[in-house]
Amino acid sequence: MIRGARQVGKSTLVRNFARNNNLVLHEINVEQHLQLASVFSSKNVEAILEELEFLGDAGPLNKKSLVFIDEIQAIPEAIAALRYLYEERPDVAVIAAGSLLEVTLRRSQISMPVGRVEFLYLGPMTFQETCEAYGQTVLRQKLQTMTQTKSLAVSMHEALLHLQRTYLVVGGMPEAVNVYSQTKSLAEVQDIHRSILDTYKHDFAKYGSGVDLPRLHKVMGHLPASVGEKVKYSAIDPQERSVDLRKAMDLLTLSQVMTRVHRSKASGFPLKASTDFKVFKNYFLDCGLLATQLGVGPISKEKLLQRRFINEGALAEQFAAQHLLYFYGPRHEPELFYWLREGRSGNAEVDFLVQIEDNVVPVEVKAGRSGSLKSLQQFVATKKPGIALRFDTNPLSKMTMSHIISGVTASATLLSLPLYAVEELTRLFREENE
Repeated sequence: MIRGARQVGKSTLVRNFARNNNLVLHEINVEQHLQLASVFSSKNVEAILEELEFLGDAGPLNKKSLVFIDEIQAIPEAIAALRYLYEERPDVAVIAAGSLLEVTLRRSQISMPVGRVEFLYLGPMTFQETCEAYGQTVLRQKLQTMTQTKSLAVSMHEALLHLQRTYLVVGGMPEAVNVYSQTKSLAEVQDIHRSILDTYKHDFAKYGSGVDLPRLHKVMGHLPASVGEKVKYSAIDPQERSVDLRKAMDLLTLSQVMTRVHRSKASGFPLKASTDFKVFKNYFLDCGLLATQLGVGPISKEKLLQRRFINEGALAEQFAAQHLLYFYGPRHEPELFYWLREGRSGNAEVDFLVQIEDNVVPVEVKAGRSGSLKSLQQFVATKKPGIALRFDTNPLSKMTMSHIISGVTASATLLSLPLYAVEELTRLFREENE
């Protein structure tokens, strides 16, 4: 079962997979066949397969067949039936996909058939995937071979920075990437973004039961300007009860339009064990959608690298967040944490925390070539990690950072990586520890 937000490319991915592996695809969009609810409810596997075979219209099912049940959330009974398909007909390959699965499961009494279904989580296209889509295969290959002792040529570094900055406004939604690859028109890209955003808002009516639609729109409208900030319900609307705003935020999170990054005390691994789920900050699904929501107007390709955005820091954090969410691979439910220490003399906050093997690694994100590292120094002094990470627009570098707290000096290796290298993080980190 592929889980992901609307229009991240789940259906296209399955079709491409079937074609590339010479499989006969039997595709059924159950939103268009709601009458199948009674068949799935019967749990009669042969009857279910007979219906799927007929509607798939691709001949008899056999070992070269791939049954694709799309928009499975439209019939919750179909989710439960996956268990019986697995147990009684393991010879039939089945892929299911849905965009509002979490919302459906919360509202229905259907439980996910854990142990019988393998889950894969899909987000927007990554930066390197968009490089491939834009025909920059050589640059992607060079990036994948970059090491701490073999930096990229200056021209390659600048070209990758331009592509990464393009990603900030185009993002990774497949339709937007496809349009930009063909037209290089940011105006057309933003038309796609608006269409996608309208689709999400249209979905509010589907899962807004018990929550006022105006409240959902209110939270959605506030999100872009508050990306990366600790959530304060009073900032959204001081007249609303926090419990009501929390419900609206829960639904947007379940629909994967937004993602929560929770505070962790970073006391050790796993990070989740020391998490404070009451304290969190939100990020949007995609950079490009965020840029359009924030009103970043279309600008020429030539001016894209020179012009600075007033919200550059938020876009850079968003870029890092949507990649780090899937840091542990497609089989791991997306999650991300950050560190926050609040005190009378001032707060210290590290943008993100990641776990690499048995290391808890702090990550700071900078939109430009410079920026304060005070919070990172506080983390190093308090938690004493062996290594800390910074993403910015400089070429790769490495240095030792030290900080004195209560008369004790704490130091760590600071590995500074260009933002476009976020997908190479694990490889470059392991190189540091070899």
